Amino acid sequence: MAQQLLAPDHSLLCISRRVNKALTALAQAAGATLEQWPLDLADSGAAAARLRAWLHTPQRNHASATLINNAGVIPAIAPLSALAAADIAQALHVNLETPLALSAAFLAATQNWGVPRRVLNISSGLGRRAMASQAVYCAAKAGLDHATRCLALEEALKPQGARVCALAPGVIDTAMQDQLRSADAAAFPDRARFEQLKNGGQLDSPDAASRKVLAFLQRPDFGADAVADVRS
Repeated sequence: MAQQLLAPDHSLLCISRRVNKALTALAQAAGATLEQWPLDLADSGAAAARLRAWLHTPQRNHASATLINNAGVIPAIAPLSALAAADIAQALHVNLETPLALSAAFLAATQNWGVPRRVLNISSGLGRRAMASQAVYCAAKAGLDHATRCLALEEALKPQGARVCALAPGVIDTAMQDQLRSADAAAFPDRARFEQLKNGGQLDSPDAASRKVLAFLQRPDFGADAVADVRS
């Protein structure tokens, strides 16, 4: 998504575990404005405080503003009873707590900008479908969906409220899929299903999935449904 958003009229801030040097080179070639922060998104307070301060700087002058919450982790693929409390906490911090904290900071800092604003939370079909050995990830994504519903109600009451949506992006050929396919079949009853998706060519590439997500973001009816699926 970051690569596809690089354009001369875009100002892009990316937050991830490390700086992506290839992305920096692509931004320079495209004449795009890019800033990267290497942050641990398990620390929601630090990330939200830095984002709020950055958005409050006086040189911000944009035609629109969009926050995309896309970070995600899964703990060990095993029954909840086998997970360590620290692993559960880290996954909930990254998958649920930090997206809410960043959304709060973004909406508060931009509320007087007088431009269209959007919040896109990348959700998952697992937020809407229970799966054994995925209790933490499912719970976080279900929580993100429902929090987005609440946020949509709040923003609808404001004169210039933001449009918000929790979007399931479909099944994508990522490292997370590798984790699911390599899990212990005895601990993960659905492993065969994920193997079938890969073997059957049913996984989108990250590039194709990103194009679908960004096209959905630009739809005039974005936010009409607070919880949506890119395939709908």
